[in-house]
Amino acid sequence: MAGRAERARSGRRVRTTPAQPDLPDELTSAWLPDADLIDGVIHAGLSVHDLDLSDREAAGAELDQCRYSNVNFGQVRLRRATFKDVHFERCDLANLRARESSIRRVLVTSSRMTGFTWITGSLNDVRFDGCRVDLGYFSGTKFSDVVFSDCRLDQANFGGADLTDVRFENCRLPGAQFSGASLAETTFSGCDLTGITGVTSLRGATIAGSDAIALAGVFAEALGIKVED
Repeated sequence: MAGRAERARSGRRVRTTPAQPDLPDELTSAWLPDADLIDGVIHAGLSVHDLDLSDREAAGAELDQCRYSNVNFGQVRLRRATFKDVHFERCDLANLRARESSIRRVLVTSSRMTGFTWITGSLNDVRFDGCRVDLGYFSGTKFSDVVFSDCRLDQANFGGADLTDVRFENCRLPGAQFSGASLAETTFSGCDLTGITGVTSLRGATIAGSDAIALAGVFAEALGIKVED
């Protein structure tokens, strides 16, 4: 299936791209109240744009085969939510907080996600492209076939997350936290890793040579080595 990382004969995983959202050719334009976020709501096949949905609270919400353009989800609070086959474009997801929720086959492009919080949830076949995810919080979340491309992830917290096979491409990650995370076969390419913490959790990760140079001081500090000029 497209988007799954498969095993070659050598036993190594073959890198693939996350599966794209499966969106119908025609979507139904929706505004309030039909596009509102409330407990148990199911949004299917909707096209929503230029709408303010900030500061909502909902349990069990489902967004399925929808496209959101320039929609404000700031300060939204979700529990047991499901996002499947969704494209968020130029949306404001700052300080959205979700618990025990899942994201599957989702594309997020050019969106503001400062303080975005996804706790003890899951992300499968997800791509974040050109997003600002600084101060993001993903504690205890399981990632599968996820790519962060050209994103700002300053001081993001991945503590205790399963980041197996996640790819970070041309991202800024200064001060990011990885303590207790699993990074088996995770890849960092063209990234700023200055000042990251939890470096012992990087076991099994692949880091581009140019990125690794910036980590020399971080590794030295973690090992108690003093570096003199």
